[in-house]
Amino acid sequence: MARLSAGILMYRRRRDILEVFLVHPGGPFWAGKEAGAWSIPKGEYGPAEDPLAAARREFQEETGFSIDGEFRALTPLKQPSGKIISAWAVAGDLDPGAVRSNSFTLEWPPRSGRQQEFPEVDRAAWFTLAAAREKIIQGQAGFLEELRHLLGEPEPGSEAPKP
Repeated sequence: MARLSAGILMYRRRRDILEVFLVHPGGPFWAGKEAGAWSIPKGEYGPAEDPLAAARREFQEETGFSIDGEFRALTPLKQPSGKIISAWAVAGDLDPGAVRSNSFTLEWPPRSGRQQEFPEVDRAAWFTLAAAREKIIQGQAGFLEELRHLLGEPEPGSEAPKP
């Protein structure tokens, strides 16, 4: 059975510009990587768990913030690994500098026998859709496009956003 993951794509408007909230994965593998490395806050869940409940739990674990609002289901995306990510869009606002993530333990350096603790998320930020397209992991880019359609945003490179 495919691995399942669920997450939240939070968005806001600043000066009539749509922005999305993304997180940068912590740990040595992602250190120094920017383009194609950012993600929506998300995590895996089991087949018996409600996907939206899992998405909300993972958002809180990775950011330290609980989230409420009108959750709009986005089309699940199948990743090259076979993992299926379900996501929900929700309007919200939070300070990325106040994000506090849970952590994980990893043997680092490899085969050293030393266990080190790393944050699941080492930073977070708000991005315009154009910037988010460059930052987000390619397999999640479909969520940005679907959000653009849901909110009636213009095609990239076309006229200014609707008021």
